[in-house]
Amino acid sequence: MKIFERIDADIKAAMLAREKEKLEALRAVKTALLLARSEKGVSEPLTDEAELKVIRKLISQREEAAEIYKKEGRDDLYQKEINEAKFISAYLPPMMSAEEIEKELKALIAEMGASGPSDFGKVMGAATKRFAGKADNKTVAAKLKEMLG
Repeated sequence: MKIFERIDADIKAAMLAREKEKLEALRAVKTALLLARSEKGVSEPLTDEAELKVIRKLISQREEAAEIYKKEGRDDLYQKEINEAKFISAYLPPMMSAEEIEKELKALIAEMGASGPSDFGKVMGAATKRFAGKADNKTVAAKLKEMLG
């Protein structure tokens, strides 16, 4: 089942179960996907990768908003944003663990013959492509900096 269809089915289930917060989050995802579909230049339905990109963006927005609310002492809104991010992240494929990222980075560094911090950009570019959708780029960058010294 495609992501959009899953979200539609989950919206119906959330409506029946009267889960207001979940319903709000899912409707936001559906709206964002519909907007992405109707953008200029998009003539075909969204690919799974494009849908995942939209979902990641929504999660990132929720997390950023949550941080702002936490700094401002608005725990009610902070909790709402965190919960929405949790509901939305259920549609992402499982992320790689830190050990898996480290193992893949070691292999990539060996493949590219990288030896120090000066090779960071070259390795990070390849890592971004290899880990697309499987790992957070901030985590990968931090681990790579640590490994290259």
